[in-house]
Amino acid sequence: MVSATRAAHEIEVTAESLQEDLARLEIQKRALERELAAVAAHLDSVQRALSALTVLMAEPSGRRATEQPEQPEQPKADTPAVAPARTTRKQAAPRQEAPTQKEKPAPSSRAEADEQRSYGALTEQILEYFAGVGDAEVRARDVAAALGRDTDSGSINAVRSTLDRLVGTSRVRRAGRGLYRAQKS
Repeated sequence: MVSATRAAHEIEVTAESLQEDLARLEIQKRALERELAAVAAHLDSVQRALSALTVLMAEPSGRRATEQPEQPEQPKADTPAVAPARTTRKQAAPRQEAPTQKEKPAPSSRAEADEQRSYGALTEQILEYFAGVGDAEVRARDVAAALGRDTDSGSINAVRSTLDRLVGTSRVRRAGRGLYRAQKS
Protein backbone atom coordinates (compact mmCIF):
# COMPACT_ATOMS: atom_id res chain seq x y z
CA MET A 1 0.00 0.00 0.00
CA VAL A 2 2.87 2.37 0.78
CA SER A 3 4.51 1.69 -2.57
CA ALA A 4 1.21 2.35 -4.43
CA THR A 5 0.83 5.70 -2.63
CA ARG A 6 4.44 6.56 -3.38
CA ALA A 7 4.01 5.66 -7.08
CA ALA A 8 0.86 7.80 -7.30
CA HIS A 9 2.73 10.72 -5.73
CA GLU A 10 5.63 10.32 -8.20
CA ILE A 11 3.19 10.27 -11.11
CA GLU A 12 1.53 13.43 -9.78
CA VAL A 13 4.90 15.20 -9.41
CA THR A 14 5.92 14.13 -12.91
CA ALA A 15 2.63 15.38 -14.36
CA GLU A 16 3.05 18.77 -12.64
CA SER A 17 6.60 19.03 -13.96
CA LEU A 18 5.45 18.20 -17.47
CA GLN A 19 2.67 20.81 -17.23
CA GLU A 20 5.25 23.46 -16.29
CA ASP A 21 7.49 22.36 -19.15
CA LEU A 22 4.55 22.51 -21.55
CA ALA A 23 3.69 26.09 -20.54
CA ARG A 24 7.33 27.19 -20.83
CA LEU A 25 7.73 25.51 -24.22
CA GLU A 26 4.53 27.10 -25.57
CA ILE A 27 5.81 30.56 -24.60
CA GLN A 28 9.18 29.78 -26.15
CA LYS A 29 7.48 28.51 -29.34
CA ARG A 30 5.47 31.76 -29.72
CA ALA A 31 8.60 33.85 -29.19
CA LEU A 32 10.51 31.83 -31.79
CA GLU A 33 7.64 32.12 -34.26
CA ARG A 34 7.66 35.93 -33.88
CA GLU A 35 11.43 35.99 -34.27
CA LEU A 36 11.22 33.78 -37.36
CA ALA A 37 8.61 36.10 -38.88
CA ALA A 38 10.87 39.11 -38.26
CA VAL A 39 13.84 37.31 -39.82
CA ALA A 40 11.76 36.22 -42.82
CA ALA A 41 10.57 39.80 -43.38
CA HIS A 42 14.12 41.09 -43.14
CA LEU A 43 15.36 38.37 -45.48
CA ASP A 44 12.70 39.32 -48.02
CA SER A 45 13.65 43.00 -47.92
CA VAL A 46 17.36 42.17 -48.27
CA GLN A 47 16.63 39.89 -51.23
CA ARG A 48 14.58 42.63 -52.95
CA ALA A 49 17.31 45.22 -52.35
CA LEU A 50 19.99 42.85 -53.61
CA SER A 51 18.07 42.02 -56.79
CA ALA A 52 17.52 45.75 -57.43
CA LEU A 53 21.23 46.41 -56.96
CA THR A 54 22.09 43.49 -59.23
CA VAL A 55 19.95 45.01 -61.97
CA LEU A 56 21.69 48.35 -61.54
CA MET A 57 25.15 46.76 -61.54
CA ALA A 58 24.37 44.85 -64.75
CA GLU A 59 23.61 48.06 -66.64
CA PRO A 60 26.93 49.89 -67.21
CA SER A 61 25.36 53.25 -68.04
CA GLY A 62 23.13 53.16 -64.96
CA ARG A 63 20.01 53.69 -67.09
CA ARG A 64 16.99 51.64 -66.24
CA ALA A 65 15.61 49.01 -68.55
CA THR A 66 12.38 50.97 -69.08
CA GLU A 67 14.26 53.81 -70.78
CA GLN A 68 15.30 51.43 -73.55
CA PRO A 69 12.35 49.23 -74.46
CA GLU A 70 13.45 45.74 -75.30
CA GLN A 71 12.38 44.28 -78.62
CA PRO A 72 11.04 40.75 -78.31
CA GLU A 73 13.05 38.28 -80.29
CA GLN A 74 11.13 37.18 -83.36
CA PRO A 75 11.26 33.47 -84.16
CA LYS A 76 12.84 32.58 -87.48
CA ALA A 77 10.43 31.57 -90.22
CA ASP A 78 12.08 28.19 -90.75
CA THR A 79 12.14 27.32 -87.01
CA PRO A 80 9.11 25.29 -85.84
CA ALA A 81 7.25 26.63 -82.83
CA VAL A 82 8.23 24.62 -79.77
CA ALA A 83 6.70 24.87 -76.33
CA PRO A 84 9.16 26.51 -73.94
CA ALA A 85 10.94 24.31 -71.47
CA ARG A 86 9.67 24.34 -67.94
CA THR A 87 11.22 27.26 -66.11
CA THR A 88 11.68 27.90 -62.46
CA ARG A 89 9.84 30.72 -60.75
CA LYS A 90 13.02 32.76 -60.56
CA GLN A 91 13.70 32.37 -64.29
CA ALA A 92 10.14 33.18 -65.29
CA ALA A 93 9.79 36.27 -63.09
CA PRO A 94 9.76 39.53 -65.05
CA ARG A 95 12.51 42.02 -64.42
CA GLN A 96 11.43 44.55 -61.84
CA GLU A 97 12.70 48.00 -61.05
CA ALA A 98 13.61 48.99 -57.53
CA PRO A 99 10.69 50.75 -55.83
CA THR A 100 11.13 54.50 -55.46
CA GLN A 101 10.37 56.50 -52.34
CA LYS A 102 7.00 57.58 -53.78
CA GLU A 103 5.79 54.21 -55.02
CA LYS A 104 5.91 50.87 -53.28
CA PRO A 105 5.08 47.54 -54.87
CA ALA A 106 1.54 46.39 -54.20
CA PRO A 107 1.36 43.67 -51.57
CA SER A 108 0.80 40.25 -53.09
CA SER A 109 -1.06 38.81 -50.11
CA ARG A 110 -3.08 39.91 -47.13
CA ALA A 111 -0.28 38.88 -44.75
CA GLU A 112 2.19 41.02 -46.70
CA ALA A 113 -0.23 43.98 -46.58
CA ASP A 114 -0.57 43.56 -42.81
CA GLU A 115 3.22 43.38 -42.53
CA GLN A 116 3.63 46.63 -44.49
CA ARG A 117 1.04 48.34 -42.29
CA SER A 118 2.77 47.19 -39.09
CA TYR A 119 6.14 48.23 -40.50
CA GLY A 120 4.82 51.73 -41.18
CA ALA A 121 3.27 51.86 -37.72
CA LEU A 122 6.56 50.87 -36.09
CA THR A 123 8.42 53.55 -38.04
CA GLU A 124 5.92 56.19 -36.96
CA GLN A 125 6.07 55.01 -33.33
CA ILE A 126 9.86 55.27 -33.34
CA LEU A 127 9.80 58.74 -34.88
CA GLU A 128 7.23 59.88 -32.27
CA TYR A 129 9.44 58.43 -29.53
CA PHE A 130 12.46 60.38 -30.80
CA ALA A 131 10.37 63.55 -31.00
CA GLY A 132 9.61 63.10 -27.29
CA VAL A 133 13.14 62.32 -26.04
CA GLY A 134 14.74 65.34 -27.68
CA ASP A 135 18.51 65.24 -28.06
CA ALA A 136 19.11 62.22 -25.80
CA GLU A 137 21.14 59.20 -26.96
CA VAL A 138 19.18 55.96 -26.64
CA ARG A 139 19.78 52.29 -27.31
CA ALA A 140 17.55 50.16 -29.52
CA ARG A 141 16.58 48.08 -26.49
CA ASP A 142 15.40 51.25 -24.69
CA VAL A 143 13.31 52.27 -27.71
CA ALA A 144 11.81 48.77 -27.86
CA ALA A 145 11.02 48.89 -24.13
CA ALA A 146 9.36 52.30 -24.47
CA LEU A 147 7.19 50.96 -27.30
CA GLY A 148 6.34 47.74 -25.44
CA ARG A 149 8.26 45.64 -27.95
CA ASP A 150 10.91 44.20 -25.67
CA THR A 151 9.21 40.85 -25.06
CA ASP A 152 11.67 38.82 -27.17
CA SER A 153 14.78 39.22 -29.28
CA GLY A 154 12.78 39.18 -32.54
CA SER A 155 10.79 42.25 -31.51
CA ILE A 156 13.92 44.07 -30.38
CA ASN A 157 15.66 43.16 -33.65
CA ALA A 158 12.68 44.54 -35.59
CA VAL A 159 13.11 47.85 -33.75
CA ARG A 160 16.87 47.74 -34.36
CA SER A 161 16.38 47.08 -38.09
CA THR A 162 13.87 49.90 -38.35
CA LEU A 163 16.30 52.23 -36.58
CA ASP A 164 19.02 51.26 -39.05
CA ARG A 165 16.68 51.99 -41.97
CA LEU A 166 15.84 55.38 -40.43
CA VAL A 167 19.56 56.10 -40.11
CA GLY A 168 19.96 55.20 -43.80
CA THR A 169 17.23 57.68 -44.76
CA SER A 170 18.69 60.35 -42.43
CA ARG A 171 15.60 60.49 -40.25
CA VAL A 172 17.56 59.32 -37.17
CA ARG A 173 21.30 59.67 -36.46
CA ARG A 174 23.69 57.08 -35.13
CA ALA A 175 25.36 58.64 -32.08
CA GLY A 176 27.78 55.78 -31.43
CA ARG A 177 27.87 52.03 -31.42
CA GLY A 178 24.34 50.96 -30.61
CA LEU A 179 23.27 54.51 -29.80
CA TYR A 180 20.71 56.54 -31.71
CA ARG A 181 19.69 60.19 -31.53
CA ALA A 182 16.94 62.26 -33.15
CA GLN A 183 18.01 63.97 -36.36
CA LYS A 184 18.40 67.72 -35.86
CA SER A 185 16.03 69.62 -38.09
